[in-house]
Amino acid sequence: MIALAAAGTSVAPAKSAPSDVVTFRLVQVGKPGNPSVGIKPFKPGFYKDCKSAPSGKPDCQAVGAVDHTYMIGEVETTVDQYVTFLNTVDPNGTNQYKLWVSYMSSSAWPKYGPINFSHSAASGKHYSIAYPQWANKPIGFVDFISAAHFINSMDNGRILSHSQSQSDGFTVTTYTVKLSPNSETGMYDLRNPKTTRTKTSGFVIPSQDEWIKAAYYDPKGGGKYSYWEYPTGPFDAPKATLLNSSNGDVKNSATQPIAAYSPQGPEFPNGPKGGAKPGTYPEWCPPQAGSDCQTKNPLHLPADKFTANYQASLETVGQALTRSPWGTLDQAGNAVEWTDTIDPILKHTPRVVRRMHGGVSNAKAYQLKIAAIGPQPQSDLIPKNIYPWLGFRIGMIGNPG
Repeated sequence: MIALAAAGTSVAPAKSAPSDVVTFRLVQVGKPGNPSVGIKPFKPGFYKDCKSAPSGKPDCQAVGAVDHTYMIGEVETTVDQYVTFLNTVDPNGTNQYKLWVSYMSSSAWPKYGPINFSHSAASGKHYSIAYPQWANKPIGFVDFISAAHFINSMDNGRILSHSQSQSDGFTVTTYTVKLSPNSETGMYDLRNPKTTRTKTSGFVIPSQDEWIKAAYYDPKGGGKYSYWEYPTGPFDAPKATLLNSSNGDVKNSATQPIAAYSPQGPEFPNGPKGGAKPGTYPEWCPPQAGSDCQTKNPLHLPADKFTANYQASLETVGQALTRSPWGTLDQAGNAVEWTDTIDPILKHTPRVVRRMHGGVSNAKAYQLKIAAIGPQPQSDLIPKNIYPWLGFRIGMIGNPG
């Protein structure tokens, strides 16, 4: 389950919930028919439309327009939720769909491994949270296909309850869903590599435009052309989160706005005031792992290269507390997130390429901006194995009932 906690406290998964049930929170994104804006991928700024954008490569793309009301996860999908999903769809531990990779284990990767696997465990219990501190961190190491299996399990399942509450002036709907063991088909027919949504109502992985609208479009007309530059504010980059080194909880949530990223680069030559210093990253490591945190890794990198290449950790979801115009959390920094949009530029390549968004905890500020759209093969064992910051959040379209 997801339960947002005050900074400095760890959130443990619910003990009484059935083993095939997940609880999560969604916010509604309304005002359908909103205008798009023009962006040039990974270039500064954005434009009223692509006619207003400068010429030259990369080509301008219109993003953010959505013609329907929808819902999106308040925070990213968590390790606790993913473990529940694994034990539901793979009760015998065969790992038929490769939804778990060995690099997820704490023995293979003490610093980043959130989920352990046991061959000898009872049915429905082969997968477990590596250490309690991981429960409410975003799931990483997940390619699009694995995320789509998760969504299909939800879509084939049953909504047990839903209720509304208020958080910081936003209406949040909490859903409790009994997962289904069937995950190959559903909202996405994964027998088709180029699958798109098969239904007009149900759980989804947000599209690129849905993701961008939730993160950047201001229904009150703030920012520029009603869009923000960052999910945390209209114009200025957020400050950086500081983490409890033993559990990954946010220590500086009173400093707003903040996000999990590395404030380095030419945009911040002296570091943002009140945040981390240049060259620092949001870091933590389970104390149960001891010194292996700094040295042991499945890539067999020597300690100095491992430290240089694998800085930054995923923090407890929601604790940065800085909300987007629609009330989402962590769309800036933490895990980079999948969308279900097939890249229109690379749609004819041999591999199916989807769009991603959201920065990441080891990113510079430019990766938090609206123009930071990234293509990624939807099923590629290399990033799936070596990239512990690869996650997703849940979406909902229509009225699943």
